[in-house]
Amino acid sequence: MAEIVDWESLAEATSGAVGALVSTTVLYPLDTCKTRYQAEVQSHGQRKYRNLSDVLWEAISRRQVLSLYQGLGTKNLQSFISQFVYFYGYSYFKRLYLKKSGTKSVGTKANLVVAAAAGACTAIVTQPLDTASSRMQTSAFGKSKGLWETLAEDSWMEAFDGLGISLLLTSNPAIQYTVFDQLKQRLLQRQRAKDSPSSTESSPAALSALSAFILGAISKSVATILTYPAIRCKVMIQASNSENGPDNVGESKSAKTMMGALSVIWNREGIPGFFKGLQAQILKTVLSSALLLMIKEKISRYTWISMLALRRYLLVSQKRIKSA
Repeated sequence: MAEIVDWESLAEATSGAVGALVSTTVLYPLDTCKTRYQAEVQSHGQRKYRNLSDVLWEAISRRQVLSLYQGLGTKNLQSFISQFVYFYGYSYFKRLYLKKSGTKSVGTKANLVVAAAAGACTAIVTQPLDTASSRMQTSAFGKSKGLWETLAEDSWMEAFDGLGISLLLTSNPAIQYTVFDQLKQRLLQRQRAKDSPSSTESSPAALSALSAFILGAISKSVATILTYPAIRCKVMIQASNSENGPDNVGESKSAKTMMGALSVIWNREGIPGFFKGLQAQILKTVLSSALLLMIKEKISRYTWISMLALRRYLLVSQKRIKSA
């Protein structure tokens, strides 16, 4: 078993998943406000939320501040699994590419393909949790149901609402991590040249917390701006049956597809509607991704050491079993 497992990919996945868990929990109230704001579509020139702070004020005025955390457990589960799958797949596919191609580094185009492949695997595995989380966040304050009750409201096929657009949005983390990886490699180039590892099991080079935070913010900003119209459509698709979705029955049904959601936005809000909530999205995702990558970089060395210790333990155990 110890010889089969890709330990470097496993260490990357574990570090990324822990970072996602922490960042999701810390920024969850902001995420709830953002999702409710994005899901609402202007009706007859009127809208419930004029800006992001209106969502927060609604929760405070109704004495439902804790409801900003509704769906946190589901979101944490989704974040942990998605980041674990993504970082494992990204690291594994990248190492596989280097092995098959015989090159020493992954170019920009190849990096985009590798990141997109990892993102596609992640979207398929975690789509039901993502859909449930969006529905829980956009349900009435204080009336959110549990994970299974939320998913049981409709058919299991509807739990995969937005899967097509999620696959399209694999370009978002693909762009993000490609930009991050390229910037990271340049920053660490001198450090790698100076380092002279004494053994093949030395830990990978890591960024400082500040550098990781800045690079994470830059890379996520670029990815978010380029893909935002699709991001808002995805939220609308997943929340189309909630109180913040389109209030017209026909439009609610049409918003179940990407083209339908785009049509609803165009008819109700015009071109500015495609970018409604962009500032909130950038604020939340940049902080979340920067915090995630900062935590990942800081614990990656310790995770790597832990994985090496586990591998050695398994190897010793296997030898003892064989010799017995």
